[in-house]
Amino acid sequence: MNYQGADGLEFGGGNTKVDPAVTAALPSGSTVLSTEGHGVSFWANTGRINAELEDGTRLSFFIKVLSGETGKKMVESEYESMRAIYDVLPNFAPKPIAHGAYETIPDTHFFLCEFREILDDMPDPHKFTMSLAELHQKSESPTGKFGFHMPTYSGNLPQWTEWDESWESLFTKNLRMALDFEIKAKGYDREFDTLVPAIFNKVIPRLLGPLERDGRSIKPSLVHGDLWYANSGIDMDTDSPFIFDACCFYAHNEYEFGQWRPICNRFGAEYIRAYHDYVKISAPEEDYDGRLDLYKLRFNTHVSALFSQNPTLREQMLGDMRDLVQRYA
Repeated sequence: MNYQGADGLEFGGGNTKVDPAVTAALPSGSTVLSTEGHGVSFWANTGRINAELEDGTRLSFFIKVLSGETGKKMVESEYESMRAIYDVLPNFAPKPIAHGAYETIPDTHFFLCEFREILDDMPDPHKFTMSLAELHQKSESPTGKFGFHMPTYSGNLPQWTEWDESWESLFTKNLRMALDFEIKAKGYDREFDTLVPAIFNKVIPRLLGPLERDGRSIKPSLVHGDLWYANSGIDMDTDSPFIFDACCFYAHNEYEFGQWRPICNRFGAEYIRAYHDYVKISAPEEDYDGRLDLYKLRFNTHVSALFSQNPTLREQMLGDMRDLVQRYA
């Protein structure tokens, strides 16, 4: 966990004190009525701030607090990611308000956004994927390239996002970075001697090269970057789906669905089918399943790096590699 505590400013227990930097980010004249712990995070302390505005209106805000240099980068990453989504499709994301450092506790950092009450249910496949498709299609890379203007963090690890004209090139660097983190966390496996060169020299060129060859091209689309079901919800007030906890970059839109393939996810085949009612499968269509399995490998590699004490995640990653090498190398 990237949180070392915030003595006197913990959420709940009748506490109404927040750090002055947080107070400054709230609407002018706000009075904090209460705070409470809210949500669950592997990396941060998360809470809800209930406040009254000058005109008597009551509003709530979601806050995430982390410690250290990595925590500082994580809150900036989340703010910039959520701002990118909100700027394209404001109904599909909570409004990001601020990120910054506590004034009263050294090396403690926060992310603040509007609070949305979530229904305990999965979003409707068509309503959800229609908004996701709109995000992918409406978004425009500011450079026309793949990547993002800063490294974004999935969990407490960064991902490669430096601008690149080629999706194959950026994905290769992105996967390589995730694999380096995974090996650092869990050590080297002898199977890597054969699997890793085959993945990078054979599988990736075979599956991603054709996307940008023979007159084909793909648009750099803004992706959430970690869109498993727990980073989505239904707004209790509007009944509309929305997404949060993003680690964005501009990517091939189908990259998003690599995170829908691992066993732990609840975005099943009906969500994929619904999405493709709005956006066609990229050509060549016959490589679609292989591309998604390659993208799944990237997510499973990063997750294995995040949870170093879980050997099952290493075996899932190796299984992905074996399968892709058998099929495409």
